[in-house]
Amino acid sequence: MNVRSFLKLVEIQTKVASMIPLALGTLYALYRFEHFYAGHFALMLVSLLSFDMATTAINNYYDYKKAARTHGYGYETHNAIVAYKLKESVVVGVIVFLLLLAGGSGLLLVAQTGLLVFLLGGLSFLIGILYSFGPVPISRMPLGELFSGLFMGFVIIFISAYIHTDDTVAVLALEQGWVHFQLNLTETVYLFWFSVPAILGIANIMLANNICDIDEDIDNRRYTLPVYIGKANALALFKLLYYVSYADLVLLLILGVHPLLVLLLLPTLIPLRRNLARFDERQEKETTFVLSVKNFILLNAARIGVLAAALLL
Repeated sequence: MNVRSFLKLVEIQTKVASMIPLALGTLYALYRFEHFYAGHFALMLVSLLSFDMATTAINNYYDYKKAARTHGYGYETHNAIVAYKLKESVVVGVIVFLLLLAGGSGLLLVAQTGLLVFLLGGLSFLIGILYSFGPVPISRMPLGELFSGLFMGFVIIFISAYIHTDDTVAVLALEQGWVHFQLNLTETVYLFWFSVPAILGIANIMLANNICDIDEDIDNRRYTLPVYIGKANALALFKLLYYVSYADLVLLLILGVHPLLVLLLLPTLIPLRRNLARFDERQEKETTFVLSVKNFILLNAARIGVLAAALLL
């Protein structure tokens, strides 16, 4: 396996779906709580990126093993195991290495930050594995968008902010057999609303992927959300989630969570709507799926820029 085939196996271009929430949570902690710990950030970066790559590799391996139809729909090119003729043993070895790297760095982060990170991180690991593996993987159910959005959009942002807050948002401790848990409900709700554009943007990446694969998924008995609600309704939902994201930005401004500079994000609606029109005309994995990734980057990278500018000012 060379670098090119590895990057294709882990679909490196989709890792923005985890790296952008990490950046957003980190900047949120800096902007709202004025705290940053470089060691915590580095450990979370390694753990998160390794695990994200591992789950994608597992998903591709599982699709390769379970495919009922192995020709057409671009199968010969979009599955890296087939396209690069990768050995199964090598793929499994890469998956195991990535999982060990993710788990090891995650446990080091837990040792420095506490049990809440262990609980949320462990739950995320479990969902990540069940997403691609098991008798009925989440990715083969109409729940993929919900789970990927919540865990990659909210939980990642929550953890990446929490590790810099010195227990300002929540505390989970074990003392003499007693579990002590405290939650700042106001800050948690603010953090959730802050996460909404990331939650919906990530859900839309999954939704776009499933829309593009709807015919193949029917043949392979993958009962995704578009299979259940139909392509027309899935396309309508795809558009709606973006508009809800922009409405959320206005709410964040009213609540004082986002700085006034957030108004600079509104012009991003122009290219985003153009991308929506292109995807509405044609839904293809090789040509238009990437528009969902571009939309996610467009809105959330702009938010990163706004928060960075607010910190500098």
